[in-house]
Formats: sequence, structure tokens, C-alpha cells
Amino acid sequence: MAGAALRVAGRQLSQHSGSGVPILLRQMFEPKSCTYTYLLGDRESREAILIDPVLETAPRDAQLVKELGLRLLYAVNTHCHADHITGSGLLRSLLPGCQSVISRLSGAQADLHIEDGDSIHFGRFKASLLLIYSPLSFPFPGCAKTLYHSVHEKIFTLPGDCLIYPAHDYRGLTVSTVEEERTLNPRLTLSCEEFVKVMDNLNLPKPQQIDFAVPANMRCGIQTPPS
Repeated sequence: MAGAALRVAGRQLSQHSGSGVPILLRQMFEPKSCTYTYLLGDRESREAILIDPVLETAPRDAQLVKELGLRLLYAVNTHCHADHITGSGLLRSLLPGCQSVISRLSGAQADLHIEDGDSIHFGRFKASLLLIYSPLSFPFPGCAKTLYHSVHEKIFTLPGDCLIYPAHDYRGLTVSTVEEERTLNPRLTLSCEEFVKVMDNLNLPKPQQIDFAVPANMRCGIQTPPS
């Protein structure tokens, strides 16, 4: 009981104090797929968005939203994931008023479809979406080359001190910067043509959950949550 009391007190305290930064950021991890989920909230209005929720950890995320006194507006999926099932469907049930979001080009269902450059507003803030479309979004050959050119181009147009928070992590790293990636990432130190060639020939194994994750995620946030 003491531990629980301290935890709740800490959550309540974070609503009213801290570094003075008006935006609240929480980074959460799901170990099976090594996925990071991000909670962004406006400390003043208490409105929030959740980026890339995972089905198995959706109850944890919903509990955190409640403990922090936030109102979750959107569960945003950066793409139609192949390695896990999105938690946006369950979050819509656990947190009434929450809407699922995904790129229109993904072809997946959602409450809200977005385009490159669209903004999602929460309180005083907006998440401006710089979309790099997944090959799953394109049903024609050559889509991978389009994706890799887009990644290389957009990384090199961002400010060097811009923070990068990973969608997945397999090495225990939680944050980087654009300049660090340009300088230290062995793939991003290549020319665009070399980068495309390397990425086009990775021959990565098939994601373990792809056969059931992709069909479920095509109903992104619309699927009936498990009972």
C-alpha cells in the first residue's frame, strides 16, 4: 500500500511541478517487439496524444494517462505495424473519446486519416507529422527505393540538434540527435545511392508476428478489443 500511495502521489505531483517545461513526455517500452510508445501531453489543458501503442501494454498506458490526470485525444500509429498489434482499439474502449489515427496511404481503417505535413493538436501544442511512408503503404514494385530515398532526404533536412526518439530499440538506447545519426550511423554516413543499395539488400528475416499483426492493424483501432 505504501508503494502504491507513493506512486500515485508522484503522478499527482508531476501535474503541477517539475522542470517548468510546459509539455509532458513519457517514453514507455514493450519488450516482446522492442517497441517504444510515447505519451505527449499539455500540462495546462491536460490534453494528450499517444504514439504507437501496443495491444499488450495498452492497459498500462491507459492507467498512466489516468494517473497523470490527462485526457487522451488520439492514439497515433506511425504506420501499419508488422511486428505487433496496435493498442489503439483497446485504448478507444479504455479511454472513451480517444480516436485512432494513421496515414491515409497505409490503407488501414482509423477514426482519423492524416497526410504528410498534417498536424494533430493537443492543448497549446501540435504534433507536425513528417511522414515517411512504409512499403506496406504502396502496392507496386519499387516502393522500397522510394521509402529509402525519402528517409535519407528528410533526415538530412532536419536541424542537427533535433532530438530523435526511436520507434524500436535493440541496443538499450533511448534517444539520439539528428547530428549524431548523420555522424555515427554507419548507414547515414553513406551517399543516398549507397544508402538505398544497402537498405535494399538487408535480407532481414520475416517479422514473427506479421501474419496476424498486419491484418489486425489494417483495422487500426476499429477492431473489437479482446474481452
